[in-house]
Amino acid sequence: MNKPKNNDLLIKDGVSLIIPFVMITSCFALWGFANDITAPMVKAFSKIFRMSVTEGALVQVAFYLGYFVMAFPAAMFIQRYSFKAGVLIGLSLYAAGSLLFVPAQAIGVYFPFLLAYFIMTCGLSFLETSCNPYIYCMGSEETATQRLNLAQAFNPIGALAGMFVAMQYVQARMSPMDSTERHGLSETQFDIVKDHDLDILIQPYIYIGAIIIILLLLIRFTNMPKNGDERSNKSLKTALGELAKIKNYREGVIAQFFYVGAQVTCWTFIIQYGTRVFMAEGMSEHAAEILSQKYNIAAMVMFTLSRFICTWFLKYIQPGRLLSILAVLGAASVLGAILFTDRNGVYCLVGVSACMSLMFPTIYGIALRGLGDNVKFGGAGLIMSILGGSVFPPLQAVIIDSGISIAGLPATNLSFAVPLICFAVIAAYGHRAYVRHHITHDCNK
Repeated sequence: MNKPKNNDLLIKDGVSLIIPFVMITSCFALWGFANDITAPMVKAFSKIFRMSVTEGALVQVAFYLGYFVMAFPAAMFIQRYSFKAGVLIGLSLYAAGSLLFVPAQAIGVYFPFLLAYFIMTCGLSFLETSCNPYIYCMGSEETATQRLNLAQAFNPIGALAGMFVAMQYVQARMSPMDSTERHGLSETQFDIVKDHDLDILIQPYIYIGAIIIILLLLIRFTNMPKNGDERSNKSLKTALGELAKIKNYREGVIAQFFYVGAQVTCWTFIIQYGTRVFMAEGMSEHAAEILSQKYNIAAMVMFTLSRFICTWFLKYIQPGRLLSILAVLGAASVLGAILFTDRNGVYCLVGVSACMSLMFPTIYGIALRGLGDNVKFGGAGLIMSILGGSVFPPLQAVIIDSGISIAGLPATNLSFAVPLICFAVIAAYGHRAYVRHHITHDCNK
């Protein structure tokens, strides 16, 4: 793969790309923070409001539903205005959703938190719909996948921060009472504990809301490049019709849907998985949850390191081939998590993250190839596919709540059949993309 040209990284159309690239890349870290402070909240809300795992998983439904609802409106907005305008709207909604946790805590019931998550992720949808193709357009198409992977490499750094904050400033400071003890409280006692825990839970969202406002102002008053901002009179219906005819893109949307499902389920339910394993070793529920989150952080460290390593591998291995290899390794790791009932299963789930590191930006980059002036709507379709993060966690939660056991394997283990299926779909897409690449390459000789 050719190295990025100097003007890909420094100057484009008379505008320096370094500061804009850094600012837009910081948005990748910010939505990584939001994604990964949220996953542990499924367990936290289940305890705070004395709910089932399935009810707690509604956090993920609300969170990822915002991506689905807002992706094409965001694409239409940036099609009419600019990538920069899309980024500003995204940051505004992200900040608004984060700060809505304050009135939600005052009300003290579950639904307002779901609404805050939904508004927040409407902003994230705007951000991802704007930032991914913006980075893609900051240079040549030949280096776009590599450039996307570089920007996306900062996403897990934000995710690590989110996980650490969730563990150190939310889980560790919540009441240590386990779920059984909470169910035995009187209504008055329950309200006292609930108010205490909610007051702790909202604090990170207040701080991140303030940080987002600062970044919004910096971007607003910075001269940004206009790469890819050429307006098109093409209607959404026409663009979608053209996109639907492109097999590589169509299959890419499906693969992204299953990838996000695999990522969210593995990172959300490692808490439940680890808690079951560690409680079987004699730990209290509270201690088991915190230790599980430490393993979740270890998984994100693996994800981060693997992202940089795999980005380097892209210089030598065709993206579709590398994607299929990582998906097969991910499926094998999840199979280990299903079959092991001790800490070995937790180790397998940590290993899954190393396999997932490259998948989102690589699928994104492969699917956008050759879309021309449809790149904004194409990017929106790929962001809409983040809906997988809303669809698959409730399916897995239902299996966990069912309590079924097959061949001595607990329901928590069996539930990981969901991401196993997801990885099979991703492996198939990677292989097909690799085959298409070689057919195209041979035809062009």
